[in-house]
Amino acid sequence: MFESLSDRLERAFKIIKGQGYITEINVAETMKEERKALLDADVSFKIAKEFTDTVKQKALGMNVLKAVSPSQLMVKITYDELIELMGKTAEDINIKNNPSIILMAGLQGSGKTTHAAKLALLLKNKRGKKPLLVAGDVYRPAAIDQLKVLGEQIGVDVFTVPDSKKPVQIAKDAVKYAKEWGHNVVIVDTAGRLAIDEEMMEEIGNIKDAVTPHEILFVVDAMTGQDAVNTAKAFHDKLNFDGIIMTKMDGDTRGGAALTIRSVVQKPIKFIGTGEKMDALDVFHPDRLAERILGMGDIRSFVEKAQSHFNEEEAAKLQKKLAKNQFDFNDFLTQIQQIKNMGNIKDLMGMIPGMSKVVKDMDIDDNAFKGVEAIIRSMTPIERKNPDILNGSRKKRIAGGSGMDIQEVNKLVKQFEDTRKMMKMVNSGKAKNLLHAMNNPGGRR
Repeated sequence: MFESLSDRLERAFKIIKGQGYITEINVAETMKEERKALLDADVSFKIAKEFTDTVKQKALGMNVLKAVSPSQLMVKITYDELIELMGKTAEDINIKNNPSIILMAGLQGSGKTTHAAKLALLLKNKRGKKPLLVAGDVYRPAAIDQLKVLGEQIGVDVFTVPDSKKPVQIAKDAVKYAKEWGHNVVIVDTAGRLAIDEEMMEEIGNIKDAVTPHEILFVVDAMTGQDAVNTAKAFHDKLNFDGIIMTKMDGDTRGGAALTIRSVVQKPIKFIGTGEKMDALDVFHPDRLAERILGMGDIRSFVEKAQSHFNEEEAAKLQKKLAKNQFDFNDFLTQIQQIKNMGNIKDLMGMIPGMSKVVKDMDIDDNAFKGVEAIIRSMTPIERKNPDILNGSRKKRIAGGSGMDIQEVNKLVKQFEDTRKMMKMVNSGKAKNLLHAMNNPGGRR
């Protein structure tokens, strides 16, 4: 996400790179490029100008420390202002009541129904809640069926009233049902339209009045740019919503909506959709997004994703196998599956500091491990468990079975052997001794 904006900002900072000190001229040139970068990212001219004027003012008002170069200072000020623009800190959803009622609003096609289910899964798995999804979109025939399918997929109950065309009554009945059956969160999906109209606004307003939601979330497609911002303003004027779920953030290379929607409606982005999988919904952290935009990575989100997808019990078993140097191709295949479950591979690599530039032009998709998996699955159970028995004839058979070249099989086996050697060295303590020797060149102990 935000690849083009990151590239343009990097070019802007190069103008001042190598300069010994900050001047009116080099700051003005840098800000001119930074403003162009923001405009290209579909940020409105007014906000882009206000943003760069603030950065310029702060830069000229600072003395550059000897330990900090002018370009580093410009990056730091831009980083701080990006965080300010997007809302400073992550803001939580209001789920303190029992039941807490959440009303979903947005245009048709914004991902409202899907993200109602994603939110239910997040609250169930990470907050320990028992959510109830409410099928309140009675006009789109597929909406109710879609919610039922998603509810079954994530293990969350869905409240429906067959053949009813009264969304207000459906919402009221759902809240009553939730109280009777112990659901502590009620998520009401509502109808959307292709454009804002009075009938739509009146209906969702009536639902709001009937159930008095504790949280109203506006769902909007990030890829619609400034249209998303304008739509958000129109909805907010009518509903006074509490927060925003911005969908398709993984496909938005410009980022204008995410950068400016907070400053226009004065309400926070609370969640972002980052993929098609049901667990691809993240809490929005302005500081982390600013880090990614400026090429710093996002190691905290990477670690959180890893922790949520890696099984602790399996990790403990793997640790024991590593200690005994028993790591085999079955373990290797398991690790690949867990990495794939974390999300888009290229996006994940972009979270690692310094990797965003490396993978920027690389064609990495979710099929990146397809060949490796095919090779391992073409091995017999004995071969997977005992990689040392893989001789020439076995490798030739594996290549034929996987549809891969023998060179690819040899390459994978070699990589696997190198990995095992490294793990053996680490677990034998040699790495620790080597590190100690490097830190103590004089032989001190």
